[in-house]
Parts: sequence; C-alpha cells; structure tokens
Amino acid sequence: MSLPQSDTLKTEKLGKVFTHTTATYKFFWFLSILQILVKRNNLRISVWDIVIRMVANAWYPIHYFRLSFGKSDSLFDIVTILHKITQIPIDANKETIVGMLKERVNDKVIRDQLEILTLNVPYRFLSPWIRYTSDNDTIARSQKFENNCLYSLHKKEDDFYIVLNEAWSSYLQKHYNILVDFTYWNLATFLQARNPNVPAIPSKLIRPETRNPLTKQHEYWDMVMELGEPIHCIYTDIELHPKAYVLDHFVPWSFLTHDLLWNLVPSDSSINSSKNDRLPQMDIYLPKLADLQQRSLKVVLKAGAAPKILEDYISLGYTPQQLADMSKGAFRTVFEKVFNPLNQIALNMGFETWKY
Repeated sequence: MSLPQSDTLKTEKLGKVFTHTTATYKFFWFLSILQILVKRNNLRISVWDIVIRMVANAWYPIHYFRLSFGKSDSLFDIVTILHKITQIPIDANKETIVGMLKERVNDKVIRDQLEILTLNVPYRFLSPWIRYTSDNDTIARSQKFENNCLYSLHKKEDDFYIVLNEAWSSYLQKHYNILVDFTYWNLATFLQARNPNVPAIPSKLIRPETRNPLTKQHEYWDMVMELGEPIHCIYTDIELHPKAYVLDHFVPWSFLTHDLLWNLVPSDSSINSSKNDRLPQMDIYLPKLADLQQRSLKVVLKAGAAPKILEDYISLGYTPQQLADMSKGAFRTVFEKVFNPLNQIALNMGFETWKY
C-alpha cells in the first residue's frame, strides 16, 4: 500500500517507518499520534498521552479478540497488567480507557508500566530520517528537524513531549484516513504472521461501534419454526417459538467475527448470559447443532423457499441443496471438519469451554 505523494515532502521515508519491525510499538505509536493530532490540532503532544492511547488502541485486540502480539512484544504484557490493575472492562471503548488511565497516570505502578513504552519507540520511529546512535543524539538532531523528520523530541525530567514538524502537519491531517488505513494494513500483515490460523485479523483491530442486528437470520429461523416441526434449544432442550428466542453464535463472534447462518443457532434467552464468549463442549453440542442445521435446510427447501441468506452455506463448500440431501452422518462430518479446527485454535488462544 503506497502513501499519497507530496511536492515538498519525502513521503518515501514515512513509508519506511514499519520496515524491519519486530514488535507492534511503531504501529500503535504512529496511530496514536495521528488520532491526537486530528482531535486537538496541536503540534505539541505529550509522550504520556501517546503511550496511554497506544494502550487504548491495543486494548480490544488483546483482551476481546485475544490476538498474540509475539513473544518479544512488551505492549501485550503491559496492556494485560494494566487491565488487572485498573479492572477497566475488556470491551470498554477507546475514550473510556484513555480517560481512566489519564486519571491514574501518576499512580506509580501504572506509570511504571506506561514508562516502558517511552524508552525506545519515540527515538527508533525516527530512524528513516535519523540513524539511531543514542537517545540524546536523536533528541538533539530531531530538534534541528534533520532530514525534515516527522517530529522533534523534548525531554526534561517528567516533561517528555514531541513537537510535530509543521511541514508534515497539514499532510498528516489531509491524508488522515489513508494514513490510518496504511498503519492498520501493515499491522494486520504483522499480526497475521503471528496468528497464522486466526481468521479475520483486520476486523479484530478496532472495537466495532455497533453489531449487526441479525434481522435476516431471525427471519430465517422464524420461517423454519413456522414451516416445520417444533424446534428445541440445543443447550436447554426448551421448545422455541417464532420471535421468542435469541440467536447464539455457536463459536463466539469474538473469534470468528462473522454472522454466517451455519454458526448461528436459536437458543433459549438464558443462554447468552450463561455461555457468553465461551466455546460449547463440542462432543455434546456439535452433533445437535449439525442435526438442527440440516433439518432447517430440509424444511425451507422442501417448502420451495430460497431466501438469499442460504448463500451463507456455500462457504462450507456445498450448495444448500447438497447439504440438505446428505445423510445425517455425512452432514455431521462436514460440520466436524469445519468446527473442530476452529475450536482447537480458539482453545489455544485462551477461550474457555462451556457446558449448560
């Protein structure tokens, strides 16, 4: 992914900031600078504000989606420790996290963790412009904006801040969205290599503001209940009725991040709070899921209905009709080949197992 060109700036240097990156610090450092600049439009930015926002930006992919940042990445450990200290909810939004950490930034144990993030990345991020030799050398050379570098560094006891190069300021603001996408694209590539079996890495970097309402999925299961025999919750065995049930993501949404029909199952309303983001015990519930899913397809297709949402099943490698025509054993095998590997990967990431 290339950056917008400039008549006055050497944008190729900015394009190299993530070259030879071995940890996530630079991604979250740059992302946080961009966010603060656009929010405040002030060239002077406290390093403490930047590292707090780094933690906030990394919070969701670490705590909610449980992504690995790699063994040599201290940011993962810092975010984990700060969660234990502050008890900020794992699904808190970014501004809530920033606000709560700012309130406690002078607590020694919290400040000690944040300080780790101030030790290297402010200096090393400037390496495309200033070859690193030492912190003091980088500070002195940055204050002359050597090679038209992105920012200068200023450090006096606890007063540690950067001043963005005015020559870069308008470029960063004008191309904010592209630069954010550039950062996330590089971060997703970096994390995919460290989470090779985890699906949908790009969708696990930002906390979604809203979740899809599952309207079409509810319409499908209402149709099944109205056309077919009674349906019972695969977890509680309670009989379910149209518009009087919840849809459960069999494998948690926080792992798959999709709402495809084959991973959704109508359930008793008590299940959501009980199961939460845990994995159902596969030997008990996967056969029940498979049987209910195949029965629903048979009911709908026999009635001559063909809602567009049936296309979700094509991602399993078969048409809805082929799945409906399979023997019960063959259909279960399809589901086992899909769900068992997903279950094992999720277990490896720390997802817990649940049984009603």
